Amino acid sequence: MRTGHTYTDHFRLETRQHELLGIDLGEGVARRVLILGAACYVLWDGALLLLLGLPTRTSATLYLLPPGLLVAFGARPSTRVPRRIALTGWAISARYLVTGHRPLICGGRRAATRSEWIGRRGRWASRLTLLTGSSVLGPAVERWLGPDTDTAPAGAGPAIQLTARPRLYGPDAVVRAHGRRAARKARTTTQGTA
Repeated sequence: MRTGHTYTDHFRLETRQHELLGIDLGEGVARRVLILGAACYVLWDGALLLLLGLPTRTSATLYLLPPGLLVAFGARPSTRVPRRIALTGWAISARYLVTGHRPLICGGRRAATRSEWIGRRGRWASRLTLLTGSSVLGPAVERWLGPDTDTAPAGAGPAIQLTARPRLYGPDAVVRAHGRRAARKARTTTQGTA
């Protein structure tokens, strides 16, 4: 069996900022992290300035720590998709949990009806198993998740069981198959002329 390798991840080049406002940053900070951090601090601190006013000695941690943690952990490479940063994976997961996704039917030839979308229970139930089992929050969570409808939407047929088995054909099998096809073709042309 043949095995392929991807080497492009080793060649990832990122730009670095070595100097900022006349201050030498040594080896430099990755520009992606710097821009992400600046955006997070501006948005977070701007919102807190509007809500709470100027920071005091006790509230300075609230102004500095959350965006710093978000940048520190969010700028790392994702464990699921190494080409993305972790913050991108978090955003995609949050979007899926909140809005779901529009399913593709017949390769996008037909728009999905709202009943064909994955419901709130299908998206959230696996993540809220601890809360649904609790005696205090269980009923509220069950009510928020909606009815348990494991049935197929109206107009859908029975489930199809897939039993596909992939096979890997090497070049020797392709040559044998091509040889059989050529021999069959030669046989039909000689029978047609006789």
